[in-house]
Amino acid sequence: MSDLKDSYDIVIIGAGVGGGALANTLAAPGRNILMIERGTRLPRESDNWSVDAVFHKRKYAAKEQWRDKNGALFNPGTYYYVGGNSKFFGAATVRFRKEDFEDLQHEAGVAPAWPVSYAEFEPYYARAEKLMGTHGQAGLDPIEPPRSGPMPFPAIGHEPEIAFFEKKLREKGLHPFPLPIAIDYHKGGSCIRCATCDGFACKIGAKGDAEVRLVDPALAKGGVTLVTESYVRRLITDPSGKRVVSVELEHEGQIRTITGKIFISSAGAINSSALLLRSANEKHPNGLGNNTSDQLGRNYMAHNNTAMMAVSPFKKNRVTFQKSMAINDYYLANKERPYPLGNVQGLGKLQAGMLTANLRWAPEALMALFSERSVDWWLMSEDLPDPNNRISVDPDGKIRVAYTENNLKSHGELVKIWTRHMRSLGYPIIITQKMDITVAMHQCGTARFGKDPATSVLDTNCKVWDVDNLYVVDASFLPSSTGFNPSLTIVAQALRTGEHILKELGETVPAATQPTADGRAAA
Repeated sequence: MSDLKDSYDIVIIGAGVGGGALANTLAAPGRNILMIERGTRLPRESDNWSVDAVFHKRKYAAKEQWRDKNGALFNPGTYYYVGGNSKFFGAATVRFRKEDFEDLQHEAGVAPAWPVSYAEFEPYYARAEKLMGTHGQAGLDPIEPPRSGPMPFPAIGHEPEIAFFEKKLREKGLHPFPLPIAIDYHKGGSCIRCATCDGFACKIGAKGDAEVRLVDPALAKGGVTLVTESYVRRLITDPSGKRVVSVELEHEGQIRTITGKIFISSAGAINSSALLLRSANEKHPNGLGNNTSDQLGRNYMAHNNTAMMAVSPFKKNRVTFQKSMAINDYYLANKERPYPLGNVQGLGKLQAGMLTANLRWAPEALMALFSERSVDWWLMSEDLPDPNNRISVDPDGKIRVAYTENNLKSHGELVKIWTRHMRSLGYPIIITQKMDITVAMHQCGTARFGKDPATSVLDTNCKVWDVDNLYVVDASFLPSSTGFNPSLTIVAQALRTGEHILKELGETVPAATQPTADGRAAA
């Protein structure tokens, strides 16, 4: 335990996208910041790119079980490493649309307005894109929100097979655009544009995950200590319940308490809410931040996601890096339906064995033939906040995810429309796999932020209403899930929260710490 001191000024729990971005904002020589990660550094090894290791043996997935709403145990698709779930994400770094920050009518209900506007978020989105190293091209998506500048890097471009689809979709009156994506694919970059990005860890460090783009640069700035393989059991408050005074953690087989002045939970929407619930005490009998609103753990969202394999018996798809294009023509009310349906984007090229990991009925040899002849898509629709969809902690300590899917009609219509398009382009065989509760990659919403402590857990700076020095900075804060990966928005909010904390400490963010496109501090 020699690497751990008894006390720090700032304690960050979790080294994923939220914690990494916050540490990156706060890091500076002489600062006294502790970042606690329950996992290890993910080793860079050949199994990173192995279908068998990643999808069949689930070598890297968390070795724990959660319960569903009926009490049935399941193994969640979540990852505990420095970098968190972003180690395995598809690197899409998309801004939410302006309409996502406003009341948005869906077929199944209303996605509520946020307590801040897109305009307030925009400067932080611009900084977040630079931190993550986003590639893309502005101006091609018809519903793109206003921007203060171009993407940090140009679009990665389409391989011939995807360029064919771009041309054909445009002929249909659609507006495909380059998917904003965080990979190190530019002059001097290390990306080799392989087939093992989406759903895999990058063994050469060329994906813009939180470890590479946020945590390691924060450590390089100074003032941050990272401790791994340490599990935070609970947060301990002072007798008044108004301030957290320490964390109780398990490290190297021992239980230890670390004191601090400011505490941030960035453990992910499920584990952050579980931590605050486990930290219940006499002053907070229902968990920290839950005295007024009873919203902690509620409104869990994870998107309606479907993987689609469109197969042509007559031609092979020789694409390597398929995740380069997106379509938002159905994201808002559209010519097909008077309400939003969702986003369509390229899926990392499906390889033999990837879908059969979930489709047990499918012969692997047949699926291997299909994968050689398929173009693959990820269809994502918003699920709506429901207070009955909630995270709780059972008496034995296991996390319970009580979740009932909603807004399914819209998602089903998106799948049907895209199936029709694929068949019209010569891909008659359509295989779909809807993701279920075990896929916890887009978890969000369990500690929503707002302007009223009666209806939210956090204020607009992500500080817990009931506790003066406790923040939650991960996807917990989202009032709605939208139809995009939340990673870039988490980074943007972490930058907002980081600036607020610096102001609380009487400091400011000097211009020299503003990131350049390569993620380093500006000269």
